[in-house]
Amino acid sequence: MKTRRDFIRKTSLGGIALGIPLPAFTTAKPSTDKHRSMSAPKISLAQWSLHRAIENGTMKAVDFPSIASNQYAIRAVEYVNQFYLKHAADQKFWLQMGQRAKDAGVQSLLIMVDDEGNLGSSKAVERKKAVENHYKWIDAAKLLGCHSIRVNAFGEGTRQELYDALIDGLGNLAAYGAKENINVLIENHGLHTSDGKFMVGILKQVNSPFLGTLPDFGNWCLTAEWGSTQGDKCDTVYDPYEGLSDFLPYAKGVSAKTYDFDEAGNEAKMNYHRLLKMVKNSNFDGYIGIEYEGEKMSEPEGIKATKALIENVWKELE
Repeated sequence: MKTRRDFIRKTSLGGIALGIPLPAFTTAKPSTDKHRSMSAPKISLAQWSLHRAIENGTMKAVDFPSIASNQYAIRAVEYVNQFYLKHAADQKFWLQMGQRAKDAGVQSLLIMVDDEGNLGSSKAVERKKAVENHYKWIDAAKLLGCHSIRVNAFGEGTRQELYDALIDGLGNLAAYGAKENINVLIENHGLHTSDGKFMVGILKQVNSPFLGTLPDFGNWCLTAEWGSTQGDKCDTVYDPYEGLSDFLPYAKGVSAKTYDFDEAGNEAKMNYHRLLKMVKNSNFDGYIGIEYEGEKMSEPEGIKATKALIENVWKELE
């Protein structure tokens, strides 16, 4: 199984498959999704679902919004920063990307940010550097018309040291996000970040409307960084339903992780009926992002299977 961490460690894509240059455009404002009935779930597509296609060059990263719309009838997207490293601080590029999304009838929701340092570093200098490393992605998100960036809340030290450092790091980053009207979202990504109550304690201490969560259905391993529970290899797992319950009151997005499906089209390891019922009953009104990470299906097949599963379960919940 290839994880996002494997990808970050082994590659430095920057402008991989970007197809630059692009024509100049004006800033795009997010549009409302007019293609969705009131009773249907709001579904977005996380770019990691197509990471193999981008890595092998069969898909250009700049084409992601149009591919989401044209191939999957999904009109909201979540970007991955690792596909755009060379353009992180390029304002013109992000304005162009925003126009590409607008032309495709797609709303840009957030940027998933990895490998920019530990926001919970026990060393104040390193923590400050990590916070500042994220500024460019908040700026990019604003130019794209996103509402948020997703960050990792990693660090080191004792439980109390982590707690204190993350309050400082996340608090300072959220303060910068507030100035730009961009949210900072924490995803459960393994180790202490998958301890729902621990992370909620930090959220409460920071007490900023610009610091929230992006709960992932599948990342609840407490003993491994990045937190995947695929393959039953994790020896200590935070209860996924308890974790979702912990995070939902602060959620500004939900990551619908899938790995494999049974013959009936259900996720093989996760009870999507229970998970989506929790989301719906919480009055969550954001987007449910498809993040297919399996290997048995092709990426297009996995995305379509996940979309069908969400839509079918949602109907059953009505």
